[in-house]
Amino acid sequence: MRFKRKYLSIPYILFLICFVVIPILFIVYYAFTNKGGQFSFSNLVKFFQDSTNVNVLLISFVYAIANTLICLVIGYPLAMLLANKNINKSYVLVMLFIMPSWINFVIRTSATRDVLNWIGLSTGEHSQLTTIIGLVYNYLPFVILPLYTTMLKMDKNQIEASKDLGANSVQTFFKVIIPMTMPGIVSAATMVFMPTLSSYVISDILSEYNVVLFGSYIDLYFNQADWNFGSFMALIMLLLIGVSVLISRKFSNEDETGGRASIW
Repeated sequence: MRFKRKYLSIPYILFLICFVVIPILFIVYYAFTNKGGQFSFSNLVKFFQDSTNVNVLLISFVYAIANTLICLVIGYPLAMLLANKNINKSYVLVMLFIMPSWINFVIRTSATRDVLNWIGLSTGEHSQLTTIIGLVYNYLPFVILPLYTTMLKMDKNQIEASKDLGANSVQTFFKVIIPMTMPGIVSAATMVFMPTLSSYVISDILSEYNVVLFGSYIDLYFNQADWNFGSFMALIMLLLIGVSVLISRKFSNEDETGGRASIW
């Protein structure tokens, strides 16, 4: 029997079926059944009847948007400096920004709490501020890395051409550099927004449970063995992730097909 290259995909397909497809099917099953295993929309009704559930989702959106914007504002100029070979001639600085993400998530967050308490920012009294600081610290590398790799691939000829045509630094930045780095911006925003929405370790540790994000709520119901309602909330999270992926792909496709042509 002749070996075919498509056989190499069999382990990957088996992995997807066992660890992605089957768990999602279980989530869908529990989301639309009651505790007796009967088909029901009671979890849908329960979610929208209790305003607390919707409020937690909206608060999570606010934190996710704020974290994404702050990470982009901080990470974009840092990525530009790292990608500038006149300033950064080695990969050491890049590694210094990426290395914290190699440390265990819980250990890193607990250390952040201790540092904040040491400088006078009590995690109990300033729970919202400390939560934002922790979110930015933990997710900033996920913004810097995609932006850095995108900026390394920028066409420097377009930047020089814009200056030759009379554009100043501000015009060059907004009309040339931003469009060329849009795939990195979209990728970075996606890698920060959804994980922030579903995270709960950072908010629990750095706010002393004063800030409750959507991920915390899902964890709460699963810990209480309410698999049905917890699964319905997890299904909402999966739908939001799917929507964000579709939006990011749409932006990426538009940039690839017409982004560079539209800047001139």
